[in-house]
Amino acid sequence: MNDTSAMPTAFAELSRKIADRTALVGIIGLGYVGLPLINAFTRAGFRCIGYDVDPAKVETLKSGRSYIKHIGSSVIADWIARDLFQPTADMSRLGEADALLICVPTPLNASRDPDLEYVESTARSIAAALRPGQLVVLESTTYPTTTRDVVVPILAENSGRLKSGTDFFVAYSPEREDPGNPDFSAAGIPKVVGGIDEVSCDLACQLYAHAIVKVIRVGSAEIAEACKILENTYRAVNIALVNELKMLFDRMGIDIWQVVDAAKTKPFGFQAFYPGPGLGGHCIPIDPFYLSWLARLQGMTTRFIELAGEVNASMPRYVISRLTEFLNDLGKPIRGTRICLLGMAYKKDVDDPRESPSFELMELLLARGAVLTYNDPHIPSLPKMRHYDVPEMNSSALTADYLQSQDCVLIATDHSDYDYDFIVRNSRMVLDTRNATKHVTEGRERIYRA
Repeated sequence: MNDTSAMPTAFAELSRKIADRTALVGIIGLGYVGLPLINAFTRAGFRCIGYDVDPAKVETLKSGRSYIKHIGSSVIADWIARDLFQPTADMSRLGEADALLICVPTPLNASRDPDLEYVESTARSIAAALRPGQLVVLESTTYPTTTRDVVVPILAENSGRLKSGTDFFVAYSPEREDPGNPDFSAAGIPKVVGGIDEVSCDLACQLYAHAIVKVIRVGSAEIAEACKILENTYRAVNIALVNELKMLFDRMGIDIWQVVDAAKTKPFGFQAFYPGPGLGGHCIPIDPFYLSWLARLQGMTTRFIELAGEVNASMPRYVISRLTEFLNDLGKPIRGTRICLLGMAYKKDVDDPRESPSFELMELLLARGAVLTYNDPHIPSLPKMRHYDVPEMNSSALTADYLQSQDCVLIATDHSDYDYDFIVRNSRMVLDTRNATKHVTEGRERIYRA
């Protein structure tokens, strides 16, 4: 930590506000990252202002209602009642916050290059309201150098004579949310922080230390950015490995799930990853391609990452090919077959559909003429999706009559709410892509794996 006595007035004043928790924390992007952050800071005694360009989200929050399962409406209502949280769609109010944490999407474009539209537009909005003594922290996952080469120039150019490191301060701290995991809240996951300069890192570390269990200071914003990319690429590559082995072992009649369970008994040198119908969520299907794009700019190719992406992207089609084989054995084509897609969320026990492989499975099945319905207790109606033409459809009630009317139940997401004994008992055929039926004993002859 630097000696604050020698620091500019803007630094000293903001440091004091953070220390006595009078700093107003602004969260930009009130989604799966932003709301848990607000929860962490309000619990730590800070007041928060939340910004989102979607007026419907803002009005929902103002009324004390939540649209994210793991941050309940009672929590939102409590923030509002105690005047700890103000949601707004008015970006001219960005100057009110002492610290601004950017939690906006960073998708890929059609050619799998980084799309920083939301980051850049947010930076321009901040710049228009920027004042001395503000800290800006980018949390959105991105490639190394984004904070320094994209965000800082926008802030400096559009804010007049204000200077980074003297008048305002900029850092990067990657989000590490794990929705649906009750063992980890935003406050309970260590936070990596890297600043554009030492004083910016000082302030960001001071802020997060109040709300997060542990802060890990690193030498630069670029290290923090690269850290996040490494974390998610590590997972993507290892999931691709086990997905590829699954396809091999299927041909050999070997149960990949039993193989992984056996391997994970080794107390060192192995971490268990599991196969599935494809990758989902905002991070793992996207982040490795940020690194591939960056490598191309450096005149390199990341063959390992590209291959992992190809394997993981192929899994929905592999599931459909296995379904086709199993139906053929029963004398049925996919066309006209009644199929229930069980689970639309990208992982168990969450209401997050982002990049879920279930939507590609749905698209592939509809293209082949299947009569498709779905059930997901966390997603009552299908949302609009960026890359898929999603039909208007509501979740079907998972009754015995409904299951018995289906030719196949395809388990795409293994929600804990599901009674798999009941599902198998009342289904003609179950295609399990998640090993969700491993403990089912009655009716195992109706269970197929893909």
